[in-house]
Amino acid sequence: MNRQQIIDKFKADPSVAVLIIGAGINGIGTYRDLAAQGVDVLMVERGDFGSGTSAASSHMLHGGIRYLENGEFRLVREALTERNLMLRNAPHYAKPLPTTVPIFRWFSGLFNAPLKFVRLRDKPAERGALVIKIGMIVYDIFARNYRVMPTHKFRLKRAALAQYPQLNPEIICAGTYYDSWMPSPERICMDLLRDTVTLSDTAHAVNYVSAVDGGRDTVTLRDEITGETFDVQPQVVVNAGGPWIDFINRAIGKETEFIGGTKGSHLILDNPLLHDACNGSEIFFENDDGRIVLILPYLGKVMVGTTDIRIEDPDEAHVTDDEIEYILGMVNKVFPNIAVDHSQIVFQFTGVRPLANSGASFTGNVTRDHTIAAIKPAESGFAYPIYSLVGGKWTTFRAFAEQTADQVLEALGKKRHVSTELMFIGGGRDYPTDKGAEAVWINRVSAGTNTPEARIAALFERYGTHAETIAAFCAEADDAPLTNLPDFTRREIRYLIDSEAVTRLDDILIRRSLIAWLGRVNQGLVLEMAEICAEALGWTPERRDDEIERTINILNDKHGMGIDPVGLQTS
Repeated sequence: MNRQQIIDKFKADPSVAVLIIGAGINGIGTYRDLAAQGVDVLMVERGDFGSGTSAASSHMLHGGIRYLENGEFRLVREALTERNLMLRNAPHYAKPLPTTVPIFRWFSGLFNAPLKFVRLRDKPAERGALVIKIGMIVYDIFARNYRVMPTHKFRLKRAALAQYPQLNPEIICAGTYYDSWMPSPERICMDLLRDTVTLSDTAHAVNYVSAVDGGRDTVTLRDEITGETFDVQPQVVVNAGGPWIDFINRAIGKETEFIGGTKGSHLILDNPLLHDACNGSEIFFENDDGRIVLILPYLGKVMVGTTDIRIEDPDEAHVTDDEIEYILGMVNKVFPNIAVDHSQIVFQFTGVRPLANSGASFTGNVTRDHTIAAIKPAESGFAYPIYSLVGGKWTTFRAFAEQTADQVLEALGKKRHVSTELMFIGGGRDYPTDKGAEAVWINRVSAGTNTPEARIAALFERYGTHAETIAAFCAEADDAPLTNLPDFTRREIRYLIDSEAVTRLDDILIRRSLIAWLGRVNQGLVLEMAEICAEALGWTPERRDDEIERTINILNDKHGMGIDPVGLQTS
């Protein structure tokens, strides 16, 4: 079913076992898990799938080594297990990553760490070599389940500077431990959504639909494209709205104060010297104010972040000039001889962490763990319970979804039939185990689709083994490279539009691909993409021009891209 068919279905028959509001990674994970159990489920999202907090992470799949200091051992153990599962289940989008911590003191933080552990102190202090070494040992122990990466290493100053010559020469040593990262969180979301269609024909997901009201046994939904409203009658509601959870509960008639979100902003820089200085490792360190900082090599660019600022309304989140100055200034602490400036910024983004409401004076001490806040019918006056998914990390989405699905199944009087623990994700199925097997796979798909091997290799890099389906689609009719981005073709873009619920122009540029993230959008490309979308989706010229204007405004205002809007109105 396409988007309109799903809406029409529920207009005709509003009953559904579970309504999930919010299609970030926690909502999508719960949606997949419930579908695997054969549950009738509808998931709606006010914006695009995976477009909120899930698109604005630091792109890490990690256990959170710094959470050990807060005594959050359960969270770290769970996150490391889930990280290793992601490396197994989604090898096309989960990549191993050495993470290096430059260290400037031997014993700093030795007394602060235990005081934080017993909740007698929450002010940050610089962590020295001994504290970091202990943390890395514990981290390795917790990561032993499904171990797929080496244990940590410590290098004294001379060896560290030999490995990373541009590091601040004032370091005394550097520790390297192993985590993982995801180049495109939004692509993982799309793979999970596509997988869910194969699990159940009673699971439906629709973007650009919001929850605007609630009755005793109904929730009123609004189509954000047409403005039309319709009611559904769920037995259970899951509020997976992330930082918008309280806003959603308020809209449907229940006041809550579950969330105390903080904003995190990042920059993507085009700085080859900085990229090379990282030598394939994420650089992870503590700024003078206690904030954790990351410098991540990112597909030829460099991602730098992050901030941690309390915010009331997530819709008001944007990258400020002060944040830009702060982030750029952080680089100098570890790479004092590498110049970074505004001209190198190709993309910027921000999002709000859906943290639990907390009285912690230092935002870094607010737990990143997850909880399910249940509102029973007796408390709300509704016929259905509401389960709000508070907190959580990208890494732990599967475990959080499983815990949520178990509560929902109990409310429905149903049993779990299957675990998602070892389910492969999208293009991670049948993924080649080494470079030799990858070459064989590429050769086979190239021969089968009469497509050059270089083109198959590019598709494989973007989509994993799902590239075979896309290559076959591209080969079914005449295809041509995009004029403004020749390493993509018109048929490839058309496949994404047809099969991945593309509804607006920015969906394709920002979330179905990394085109905008890598600073590759220009005015001509926006126009070319709009033409393909208009043809595929039947847009009128007026709708096409509205989408062009809207998309350029988003790229400029939210992501700092500076695309010239002049001359975009077409007849």
